[in-house]
Amino acid sequence: MAMDDDIQLDLVVFGGTSFVGQILCRRLAATFGVDGPLRWGAAGRSHRKLQDLRASLGPHAADLHLIVADATDEEALRQLCESTKVVVSTVGPFALYGETLVKVCAETGTDYCDLAAEVHWIRRMIDSYEPAAKASGARIVHGCGFDSIPSDLGVHFLQRHAEERFGRPCSQVKMRVKALRGKASGGSVASLMNVTAEAARNRALRRELANPYALTPREEAPETRQPSLSGVKFDHDFGGWTAPYVMAGTNTRIVHRTNALSDFAYGEDFVYDEAVLTGRGVRGRLAAFVMASALRSFLIATALRPTRWLLKRYMVPAPGEGPSPEAQKNGFYDLRFLGTGDDGEVLRAKLVGAGDPGYASTSKILAHTGALLALDLPKSEKPGGFWTPATLFGDRLIDLLHNRAGLKFELLPG
Repeated sequence: MAMDDDIQLDLVVFGGTSFVGQILCRRLAATFGVDGPLRWGAAGRSHRKLQDLRASLGPHAADLHLIVADATDEEALRQLCESTKVVVSTVGPFALYGETLVKVCAETGTDYCDLAAEVHWIRRMIDSYEPAAKASGARIVHGCGFDSIPSDLGVHFLQRHAEERFGRPCSQVKMRVKALRGKASGGSVASLMNVTAEAARNRALRRELANPYALTPREEAPETRQPSLSGVKFDHDFGGWTAPYVMAGTNTRIVHRTNALSDFAYGEDFVYDEAVLTGRGVRGRLAAFVMASALRSFLIATALRPTRWLLKRYMVPAPGEGPSPEAQKNGFYDLRFLGTGDDGEVLRAKLVGAGDPGYASTSKILAHTGALLALDLPKSEKPGGFWTPATLFGDRLIDLLHNRAGLKFELLPG
């Protein structure tokens, strides 16, 4: 590892030269400067690319601290962790490149957050390193981008208001993607393809991925059956047709882990599911069938080596690729939440985000999440261990993202 100075930082972006990492660094520079209230640096395996990154941020970033470290170099990562309070990682697929950094953070007491949406890898990290994280005081939280903060905090927001209005949480919550404009990042696609390819070869992994409580502490997993929204269905609560949501498999597991870590604040019989709204009538149904068929075809093609090669070669974005700044700016998403209680109580909420979900919005979310962890969440307040966004940050992050990151949480009438 090489570093500009032997200096203690608040935060280091690991993977700062990746496509998402560069966007995140620009966001941090624009929001906090370099040596202002948040002292941060960028890390990657190429010193030349790191220098190019620093130059691209402009003269005000001339003092940005650069750290050279490879994802497989444990000693370099240990030195990196010893130089900072928090590491924010954008280096995926995490199942291929993420374990060593999590291990070192857990052992050194360095706080950590990332963009991981790979349930089987997150489960493995919890099983392998949670004892070390608890002993060292490292707070480790996965899924701190569009996957899975909007889902996790959206449910937390709705349930807090259910407690205030009804005196108890809703026993069932649905999240529906009403509208979304944006493109999947190359890193996210690579992660999804890697998980699908692994699952095709491993029956035990397929069973694990099918378990709605895959991330819940094993001794506390409820027995409540969860809905399977793998096909086309009409949702009477929303008055429209639905198709499967590609990230539901990750988001629902994070939400159920939040419930378990909160001593089942949502209830031991809590039910949660996610889907995409495609509209009403014949047109909505047709759109749902097209979306469901496209997703199924993609997963089948990904599971087979020859078609997986063709997808990577000709169709999907490669890691490091992404939309133009203009396209990132013009993206958005509109998520709707509906909670129902055992006595028929109903509560509705929505979460609207500005910017492409996988790039512009994710960079805002991750920048403020990392800064909150570094500056405003002392070790004495939250101990070490593997957390979820809602259990580690809760209302504090909701307020921060609402006021500074373009995420608008609100209750709806009816």
